[in-house]
Amino acid sequence: MKKWILPLLMLSMAVSMAACASKNDADTEPTGTAATETSQETTGAAETEASTETSGAAQAYTETVISIDNGDHQIPATVCMPNTEGKHPAVVMLHGTGSQRNEAGDGYAHAAPVLAEKYGIATIRIDFMGSGDSTADYTGYTFQSAVADAVAAANYMKGLENIDGEHIGVMGWSQGGKDAMLSAAWHPEIFKAVVTWAGAPDVSSMLSEELYAEAKENGYFVMNFDWREPLHVSLQWCEDAKNINVLDEFSAFTGPVLAVHGKQDTTVDPEWSNKIVAANSNEASKTFFIDGMDHTFNVFAEPQQESLYGAVDATGEFFAEMLK
Repeated sequence: MKKWILPLLMLSMAVSMAACASKNDADTEPTGTAATETSQETTGAAETEASTETSGAAQAYTETVISIDNGDHQIPATVCMPNTEGKHPAVVMLHGTGSQRNEAGDGYAHAAPVLAEKYGIATIRIDFMGSGDSTADYTGYTFQSAVADAVAAANYMKGLENIDGEHIGVMGWSQGGKDAMLSAAWHPEIFKAVVTWAGAPDVSSMLSEELYAEAKENGYFVMNFDWREPLHVSLQWCEDAKNINVLDEFSAFTGPVLAVHGKQDTTVDPEWSNKIVAANSNEASKTFFIDGMDHTFNVFAEPQQESLYGAVDATGEFFAEMLK
């Protein structure tokens, strides 16, 4: 069963789970730096318990760990906020299958400070139901629940004094890209721009007839991993995967999309990024292909950060332009 799942998963081996030409290829140079952090405890509103990370007077950003109430479950999240005056655009970061809010190789944890410090963009990265620090059962994770969590995260950011609530974007890695596209398609009043990293809009190949039969019999099927405990994937997720055409849904979104992909991705075919952009009518939409990068943008290579920042800079430049 492990072999069938690899084509659409965010692979993470060493951590706890886990290009710009108009529709043309481009190469990148790594840039960016992240600040060193220490932590202190603070208390937020009634629905949150916050841990704020700082590193002295020169700190360019602040990270705060929160919990967002979303009805029947809590959403663990980390907010990364630029320490500059004024209102900032914000981006909701969505993780891939079997991963968590910091992403494979801490890819999102490395990216968020760069987006804050270099591009003035606030971010919130979240754990989906049953992932990371979430105490909810993974059977609650569906296409609809993922979008609902993304919306709850965006609404939390809109409520912050130093966030420009009219300029919020969403991004997702692998299956998280699917969730980002649906979030924008179903809630264009909230999300104004989209970025996908190795986006996987079609996850139906994860679902064999045997697994579908297992889900119909038990209410879920078991998804196995090499790096974490198995997940129970709900029958509703199966129905979503079989019946929701994400690219068709996304075609209704009129905002811009940037589809970032490593040319050496053998997990999700880079051609999907071309299809994502082709499904969108905005003239500012484009692909960004990166030579030598795999599905996880080489985050397990050394030096880890340098392997990632081509994707981060393309993302930062795009959101800074589209969310201004």
